Amino acid sequence: MSLLEQINNPEDLRKLKISELETLASEIRDFIISNVSKTGGHLASSLGAVELTLALHYCFNTPKDKIVWDVGHQTYAHKIITQRKNGFHTLRQYKGISGFPKTEESVYDTFNVGHSSTSISAALGMAISRDILELDDKIIAVIGDGALSSGIAYEGLDNAGYLDRDLIVVVNDNNMSISPSLGAISTYLSKKMTGPVYNKLRNEIEKAINTLPIVHKPTLKIARKIEESIKFFSPGLLFEELGFKYFGPINGHKIEDLITIFKNVKHIKGPIVIHVLTTKGKGYEPAEKNPSLFHGVGKFDVETGKPIKSKSANPSYSNVFANKVENIFKKRDDVVAITAAMLLGTGLEKVEKAYPDRVFDVGIAEQHAVTMAGGLAISGIKPIVAIYSTFLQRAYDQIIHDIALQKLPVVFAIDRAGLVGDDGETHQGNFDISYLNLIPNMIISAPKDARELERLLDLAVSYKKGPFSIRYPRGEAIDLKEEYDDKNIEIGSWQILKEGEDVAVLSVGSCVKEALEAFEALKEKNISAEIVNARFIKPMDMSYLKKLQRFKAVITMEENSAIGGFGSSVASYMAQNRINIPIKIMAIPDRFIEQGDQKTLKENIGLTAENLVKNIETLLNI
Repeated sequence: MSLLEQINNPEDLRKLKISELETLASEIRDFIISNVSKTGGHLASSLGAVELTLALHYCFNTPKDKIVWDVGHQTYAHKIITQRKNGFHTLRQYKGISGFPKTEESVYDTFNVGHSSTSISAALGMAISRDILELDDKIIAVIGDGALSSGIAYEGLDNAGYLDRDLIVVVNDNNMSISPSLGAISTYLSKKMTGPVYNKLRNEIEKAINTLPIVHKPTLKIARKIEESIKFFSPGLLFEELGFKYFGPINGHKIEDLITIFKNVKHIKGPIVIHVLTTKGKGYEPAEKNPSLFHGVGKFDVETGKPIKSKSANPSYSNVFANKVENIFKKRDDVVAITAAMLLGTGLEKVEKAYPDRVFDVGIAEQHAVTMAGGLAISGIKPIVAIYSTFLQRAYDQIIHDIALQKLPVVFAIDRAGLVGDDGETHQGNFDISYLNLIPNMIISAPKDARELERLLDLAVSYKKGPFSIRYPRGEAIDLKEEYDDKNIEIGSWQILKEGEDVAVLSVGSCVKEALEAFEALKEKNISAEIVNARFIKPMDMSYLKKLQRFKAVITMEENSAIGGFGSSVASYMAQNRINIPIKIMAIPDRFIEQGDQKTLKENIGLTAENLVKNIETLLNI
């Protein structure tokens, strides 16, 4: 029987000898690689954190002591040893184990995460709660160096240092976020070779200081000055100045060293930072060589590391976007692109290689990305900000205050809009229409296919009166050739794809395909449906809306929340203008949507051609 077969919870883990943990780490890596090759998932980060995970659970009394993981990309080993080993094959599958920490799933998951850089703030809240309730549990936040590019991490550090609560922050430094970690902070932490020297010297000085009699004030003063001077050679200076005791850097793959440091700091009072150095993709050569590719990976062949591709030959929307941006760059020197640690995901990696001075990856710092775009725009440069829908939420105030209020011509390329699938609740792009819809001066558009995405990008880049957003889904970029026209797109204009008399089907973006599929089924039922590509959510096509009274009913379809979305805008217009015909809004219901493949999720919430037909029959009382 393997060691892994004997481990069902951290209590089993603590019965092992330290020497056995090395073998267990190897077995866990093989287990992760084997399973993720079949399910897809966040492989490289989790492989890099195996020893760290084992050491944490070995030294701390979890779940009484609380480990607060940041993002959750590195938590597969944690899940395996906390009673989810037998279900790990369902990782990220519909009704299976979440790819991220989830409190509903396990008592060992202390805080729900999916977006970066929240662990320190959450852990500090837990530490304050512990002290109020007079408990004695330990609180440990685990955050990656890439996550330290986000402002909330520093807000948490600043407040934690000021409050001086007992709190351990483990900085898992692999010099990577999703793309390679960027910025002055990551560069600063990368000065690793001086860390051990500093720590050795500091320890010796502290011993010497502690043995000095109080009366030796001149000697004590000199010793303190020496200690302060040595800090300037350490990557821990930043944390020490914020009020933390700094330890490290520590080799994150030497379990014995990790256990020693964790046991030694358990009883130290006040906030502590432990700086751990790890290798992303550790133990799997393809992931070590290309950690960005294996950050979030689909199914792959274990032997070669090569992805198992779907049969579709069509490019993704992200690739269509990136190719068009590169084409725009060739024609215009005043256009730049900005992304937030998503060069690979947004497709901009290839553009950055061709135009390194015009593509800016700001790290996990969406707020900064948006306001930086505002500075560019007000100075005469046209910025294209490419950020996933779910992550753009993090910059909401900046969109309103720094962009829309000033009518700055920033293009927002909103990738992964709508249902993204296996990453679940934290990553579904369900809200961007709703949260952008209420912002004055904001144009919101959604292409029905690849070619319309290209045309909308051309229009957006030429627009000068304010922000222009384009939302597009994850996955294969379709091309509805037979439903395409070559007329210039006007802002606010909709496109009638099929003419009809009974019902107006106003479909947005990815839902246009379903609407066209429903058209033929409706035709067989002698229902005359007018299929409209509502490519502009804001402003809407007022000339078309004024004619809605000629139909017996209206139905809208969108991959966005039913609340505050496109359908809500149409219904509001109809109510205010006394267009008294039935309307049905087909959209994502008012709940967070679980993980699962996109097809399954659309079927579950009814965003299908079949359900569209049924809803139309109901509306028309057929």
